[in-house]
Amino acid sequence: MARFQYKRQLSPRKRRHLRVRAKIFGTPERPRLNVFRSNEHIYAQIIDDTKGHTLVAASTLEKAVQERFPAEHPKTVEARIVGLVVGERALAKGITRVVFDRGGYKYHGRVKALAEGAREAGLIF
Repeated sequence: MARFQYKRQLSPRKRRHLRVRAKIFGTPERPRLNVFRSNEHIYAQIIDDTKGHTLVAASTLEKAVQERFPAEHPKTVEARIVGLVVGERALAKGITRVVFDRGGYKYHGRVKALAEGAREAGLIF
């Protein structure tokens, strides 16, 4: 957290995320699977930190993802499907191993469902 001079102005989640990011780094062989969740949606990106490029992404905003949702469903089901989609897209690009970056969130609920969905699709982390 030394990069931020005014760390007290950051939210607790952002501070936790910086702590996690100090230890996790995505390489070309093992990119980082990053999770961001808002109140309505969840987003997942697979990032190569050496180049700073997003290799694969998926979110609940995409039509291709929304078509896979059942009629009545909780947000954890949406997160699992996003995990499945990001996992399938990663495998299509030849990415099998990733480092999981929970984004400062607890590994619980939607974040856990997304991780389990990605594992179901075949990602190893």
